[in-house]
Amino acid sequence: MDAWILITFAAATFQTLRFVLQKRLSAKELSAAGATFARFIYSFPFAFAIALAYQQISAQAWPQIAPVFWAYCVIGGISQILATVCVVMLLGRRNFAVGVTFKKTEVILAVIVGLIVLGDGISVPSLAAVLIGMGGVLMLSKPGKGGGWDSAAVALGLGSGVLFAISGVTYRGATLSVISDDPLIRSSVALALATLFQTLAMLVWLVWHDRPQITKVLNAWRRAGLIGVLSLFGSLSWFTAFTLQSAGLVKAVGQVELILSILAGRLLFGERLSGRELAGIATIGLSVVVLVLVS
Repeated sequence: MDAWILITFAAATFQTLRFVLQKRLSAKELSAAGATFARFIYSFPFAFAIALAYQQISAQAWPQIAPVFWAYCVIGGISQILATVCVVMLLGRRNFAVGVTFKKTEVILAVIVGLIVLGDGISVPSLAAVLIGMGGVLMLSKPGKGGGWDSAAVALGLGSGVLFAISGVTYRGATLSVISDDPLIRSSVALALATLFQTLAMLVWLVWHDRPQITKVLNAWRRAGLIGVLSLFGSLSWFTAFTLQSAGLVKAVGQVELILSILAGRLLFGERLSGRELAGIATIGLSVVVLVLVS
């Protein structure tokens, strides 16, 4: 099995655990923006430490960075912040597994964004997989008997999918703009700089809009700190995978998170899924399997 696949499995595992903690923390202590800020402020010091430590161990200097890196970093960083806020808000409206499934439309959208931004091609079978996945999304958003469309949940879910797709593709562009033949140097340096930017951006936003959340994040350092650590290892895994394979395929394999989210929702939150929701999740999962096989 290729290394990038195993690394992606690790990334999906860390991400599922982080969303579990963010759901608990945002529901009881923090706003969506506060829970998102917690992810970054407790990550960036460790991200820099890992980057510097690996350079010392591997006897490599800080690499040169192409100017286009900063455009990719800013676009990816802002997209990831907004996407994370959408997911935290979405998890408050729908149950855990369905919320994460809406978010995972990113794997379908990443193929399209990759084509536009990086010129990654898409075959006819891959397009068929995209259409299958969109059918799964419609299953999840279809109202139950006598119910209405949950337009807010659909908007948040699809919005997070688009934003995560943009961040995945631009982060791949950022890692490839770090001039080094070592994928860990590329990923660790890109992650450290991106996380620092996101921390500063969120800090400015909270100072302007919701200053009490800063104190709440600092007071909740035990659980918020754990969110940051899980985010760090998850992001490092994603960034490393992006240096080895296209964002579309990495996101596709990352759909293993669907299974993990179902288990987490059932075991930790006591949630149950309807037959229609299970069918929607299975359909999106099928689209990803087809996408991996034909890509």
